[in-house]
Amino acid sequence: MKILHTADWHLGKRLEQYERTEEHQDYLDWLITTLEEQCIDVLIIAGDIFDSGSPSNTALEQYYSFLRKVKDTCCREVIIIGGNHDSISTLNAPKVLLKYFNVHIVGGVPDDFTEQIIPISNAKGEIELVVCAVPFLRDKDIRLSIAGETSDEREARIKQGIYDHYNQFISHIEEYKKAGIPVLATGHLFAAGSSTSDSEKEIHVGNLGQVSGDLFPREFDYIALGHIHRPQMVNKLSHIRYSGSPIPLSFSESDNKKQVIILEFVKGELKTIQEYEVPGTRKLIRLKGDLDTIKTKLEKLKDPKYTYPAWIEIQLETDAFVHDLEEQLSGLKKDFMELFFIRQIKKRPAETLELHTDEAMELADLTPKEVFLKRCEAEYGEADYSELIRTYEEVLEIMTQKED
Repeated sequence: MKILHTADWHLGKRLEQYERTEEHQDYLDWLITTLEEQCIDVLIIAGDIFDSGSPSNTALEQYYSFLRKVKDTCCREVIIIGGNHDSISTLNAPKVLLKYFNVHIVGGVPDDFTEQIIPISNAKGEIELVVCAVPFLRDKDIRLSIAGETSDEREARIKQGIYDHYNQFISHIEEYKKAGIPVLATGHLFAAGSSTSDSEKEIHVGNLGQVSGDLFPREFDYIALGHIHRPQMVNKLSHIRYSGSPIPLSFSESDNKKQVIILEFVKGELKTIQEYEVPGTRKLIRLKGDLDTIKTKLEKLKDPKYTYPAWIEIQLETDAFVHDLEEQLSGLKKDFMELFFIRQIKKRPAETLELHTDEAMELADLTPKEVFLKRCEAEYGEADYSELIRTYEEVLEIMTQKED
């Protein structure tokens, strides 16, 4: 039996105002082909199918179109869990219908704990695999809030709640283990030692840097994780893995190798774990430095020869705001470059504690408008901000009206 583990699709994701629909569709088309070519029996999607709890019609269409196409492949079963970005109700809404097509949805922890346990049978009706489909665990799933608890106490209670949730499966899967049937688990959380990127949003479980591989019962033959976008093992344990996101979701992922994980079980034993590379279709490039350095790097960039033109983030380190930066850089844009995402980062001199104290005392004597003006001058230098100040005053007025 062969299983493919993927996660963190984030359908509907934008990079600022720019959509990623074409890149996602290329991945989904590639995945359909891979399911067939690799003779995959079971597909596991470990959360964050969508980037938002209210996905666009385009994202929903991509999702349902993909599930329909899966049925034309050799893949017999699909298991989908909800991530922190997913809406439980959106994922669960069609689950009764999709189950007739062997698509199993666990958007959130169900009232009946055993609904997370999904046996997979062969053509003869014999159980060949069991998946403990654990979705993203929310506060209500793993602990009761206690008034006045410290952050350390809260963290300890969350970790204990996660531990208890996974260990609750042991008694339910005992008979399968005795019969030599492999048992997989899923999860959508942040495990210790994981290397993150800019695109992972902080979540309560994601704050637990001490949740380690020994949190998971040894009875699990493999644990398919989602939430972290860099593919990696947990604590160097080869059977506990993040597959990572299939496309780079931020410029911090520009150098990541994107992949899915393919598992092969032979006679109930995990024989191989293969990191199967996902072909990229758009290169994200991040350049840092002063203006001369940026220009030099742009001139030296070579065509990465991807399907779509490259998007380039430029982090300019500068002492003062450069007003015509976009014009200066536009002439360096080559045919394989489509968009520049320009960030100007002001260099800040070392500041003493006394300076911070003086500034804090001074702020107390300023009006909100004066603070706003000082902030503008600090970021962009001296200029005519009268138009901006008028807009700021209008915003203040609107806020005041709303409070009334």
